[in-house]
Amino acid sequence: MYISSSLFTETPDCSARTPSETAVYDLLNRLHIPFVGCDHDHADTIEMCHCIEKVLDVAICKNLFLCNTQHTNFHLLLMPGDKKFKTKDFSKQIGSSRLSFADAQHMEEFLGLTPGSVSVLGLMNDKEHRVKLSIDRDLLQDAYIGCHPCMNTSTLKIKLSDILNVFLPHLDIVPTVVELPVYEE
Repeated sequence: MYISSSLFTETPDCSARTPSETAVYDLLNRLHIPFVGCDHDHADTIEMCHCIEKVLDVAICKNLFLCNTQHTNFHLLLMPGDKKFKTKDFSKQIGSSRLSFADAQHMEEFLGLTPGSVSVLGLMNDKEHRVKLSIDRDLLQDAYIGCHPCMNTSTLKIKLSDILNVFLPHLDIVPTVVELPVYEE
């Protein structure tokens, strides 16, 4: 997997970037949220992100876009990338019927994202607050979060406190904290 050895701490050249990705950099700059980033090949699974973790010295966050059977309730769950996920545990904690992975159409419509690019940063595109945010308590132990800037060919390292105390309040989003169990392999 190709990963650029050149890290960036300012908005990179956006001439070849998507409008969604460019909008992320614009918002981070307006909110004065610093970041360190790198470009790389498409990284749409946690396994592919392990090399990126080493370059940025950050654990990549697992971002799961979920919905109920009726496609009326949508959830973005942030959790440690190495933690196993079982739908029933999360569904029970938020008082929902069993959730499953939401489809690409809703991902694009609500978050402006494509599969493999899901990120907390995509919530900036959910102007009507149709997606509820949940964060696993274990993730809150980390000082930084590693996530895509709405495109899975780049990854950013951002202080978790900036996400929680600046980014989410700017969007008027209050996350729900959940405690997902750790499973033995």
